[in-house]
Amino acid sequence: MDIFAHRGASRYFPENTLLAFKEAAKIPIYGVELDVHRTKDGVLVVHHDEKINRTSNGKGFIHEMDFAELRSYDFGSWKREQFAGQQIPTLHEVLDIFRVTHHMINIELKTDVYSYPGLEEDVLQTVLEHDMAERIIYSSFDHEILERLLEKAIPNEVGLLFSKVLINLSEYGQMAGSSTLHVSLIAAKRNAVKKAIELGNRVRVYTVNRTADYDLLEDLGVDAIFTDEPEKMYRHAYEKKYQTKKESSYE
Repeated sequence: MDIFAHRGASRYFPENTLLAFKEAAKIPIYGVELDVHRTKDGVLVVHHDEKINRTSNGKGFIHEMDFAELRSYDFGSWKREQFAGQQIPTLHEVLDIFRVTHHMINIELKTDVYSYPGLEEDVLQTVLEHDMAERIIYSSFDHEILERLLEKAIPNEVGLLFSKVLINLSEYGQMAGSSTLHVSLIAAKRNAVKKAIELGNRVRVYTVNRTADYDLLEDLGVDAIFTDEPEKMYRHAYEKKYQTKKESSYE
């Protein structure tokens, strides 16, 4: 089962900052997940919330602020004082970190609350400039933008994000045009996800921070997890694999 670092190594480092991504880049996991917004003056920045209130010493909506103003705020000290001075990163800066690594990059387009017209075009252009198109997975809770990406980002994987427990999940994926489903941990424990996996869909689950949940999802046939603790999950997966090999050698 593949492991993605959710917003970077976000358990111990401020999420969606260069520091969190640099730490994630050191771990031999499958990939990393990040979130993209666009500033008032058109800069693509990596941040989860529509507002910066929770993760900085500033306040306000990203889409109402110029990039220069956003860069004036501290995005690290909310986590720990030792991280003071971390700035909101651009998508360019984050992609630069992973240019020389093996990691797949899951870019979540944050258009489900505030619409950024043409955001997918801006993201695709940025990825193209970094020559990393083959390593990108796109996802969003906004399935309209994913419908456009399914046409514009061939042959990239496009993951339909869900926050609710749905029935007929596989049928919805077929209707939307994608067999890649990104679901919440709660939803993953329901019958609809089990059925979707049995029908051949690729299912990834967020946010998984307990090893017991890792084991349950692996047994279920889940393809990957998103976790705030990538190092812990990688170590757990490695130990399980080593133990299995050790046990089989005695058979």
